[in-house]
Amino acid sequence: MSMPARVGIVGCGVISRQYAEGAKAFDSFELVACADLDPSQAEALAEAHDLEVASVDDLIGDPSIDVVLNLTPPAAHVDVIRACLAAGKPVYTEKPLATETADAAELVAEAHRLGLRIGCAPDTFLGSPYQAGRALLDAGAIGEPLSVNAAVLVGGQETWHPNPDIFFADGAGPLLDMGPYYLTAIVSLLGPVARVAGFASTRTSRRTIQIGPRAGEQFAVATPSHATAAMELESGVTANLVASFETNGQYVCDLELHGTDGVISFPDPNRFDGPLRVRRGHEGWQEVPYTARGDRDVRGIGLHELVEAIAAGRPERASGSLGLHVVDVARGILVAAAESRIVEIDSRTAQPEAMPVETIA
Repeated sequence: MSMPARVGIVGCGVISRQYAEGAKAFDSFELVACADLDPSQAEALAEAHDLEVASVDDLIGDPSIDVVLNLTPPAAHVDVIRACLAAGKPVYTEKPLATETADAAELVAEAHRLGLRIGCAPDTFLGSPYQAGRALLDAGAIGEPLSVNAAVLVGGQETWHPNPDIFFADGAGPLLDMGPYYLTAIVSLLGPVARVAGFASTRTSRRTIQIGPRAGEQFAVATPSHATAAMELESGVTANLVASFETNGQYVCDLELHGTDGVISFPDPNRFDGPLRVRRGHEGWQEVPYTARGDRDVRGIGLHELVEAIAAGRPERASGSLGLHVVDVARGILVAAAESRIVEIDSRTAQPEAMPVETIA
C-alpha cells in the first residue's frame, strides 16, 4: 500500500467528527470520501472536511479507496466489514468488532483467509499515558504485576446523544460500549484473559431521550446496564471491572495496576491524556512525567498504525484479533452473570507490541 492511503468513512455520526479532526495530524493517510445511510449526515461531514459524498456500496467498491474507516453503529459492523473484505479492502472499525463473539471470529478468520487486515478501536491504549505506563510496568517499576482494579460508572447517553437507544441494545450496554476501553487497556498491558465471572443487572428499565428530534421518546433497555466482573488472565494476574450506565451525573474512569512493589494509576482509558502516577510502599502518589505525542494523541492513531503496519508488512497493534478477544471477554462476563458460573474464554490474542514514548526522569 502506498502512502498516504486514501480512506473512505462509512458512518457519519457523532464520532466521525473526532476522526475527521484527528486525521489532520497524520501523513500516512488522507480522508477523501464519506457515506451514510442518512445522506444529510454524509453531506454535513463532507462539507466540514472537504470530502466527496458517495453511497455506502459505491464507497466500499471504489477501487481508488485503499482503506475503509467503519464508524457505523455496532449492529451494522459485521455487514460493513464483511462487505469491505469482499471488496478486497482492509478496514479499521470502531468498537466493538461485532456484537457477538461468533461473528467477530468469522470476520477475523475471513480477513486471514483473504490476506487482509482488520484494525479495531479503541486505540486509546496507543496513547502516550498508557504507553508510558506500559514502559514503567515492563521496566519493573512496581515489581511483579498482581491485579487490576478498574471502574467506569457514567450516566445514560439519553442526556447527550440523539439516538441513545443504540447504547442500550443487546450487543451494547456498558460492557460492550465502554468496556472495550478498559478490557483493551488491560490486555495491552498484561496479555489475554483466560476466564471470567460476573454479576449484571438493569436498574432503570426504560429511558427518555432528552435531546434532538426524538426528545421525549421513551425506549426499553435491552441489555444489563450495570455489571461487575472478575477476570483471571493467562499470566495469572487478576482483574476486576465495574461498568455501569446507572450513575447519574457522574463520570468515574479508574484503572489501577497493583504489583508486588507498588501501584500504577492510569488516566481515563477513553482519553489520550491525563496524569500517570506511581505509588510505592507507604509513599504518597508521585506523578510520572512523560513525553506526549501532541496532536497525534487522538482517535485515528490506530488507523495510522494499521496503515503503517500494512506498508511495513508487520502485525498491527489495534488488531482484529484483539477486538475479537475483547468481544469474547465481554460476552463471557454476561454469560457468567446470566448463568451464575465461571466462563472459560476460548479466544486468545497476542499482547500488542509496545509503542514507546519516553518518561521523563
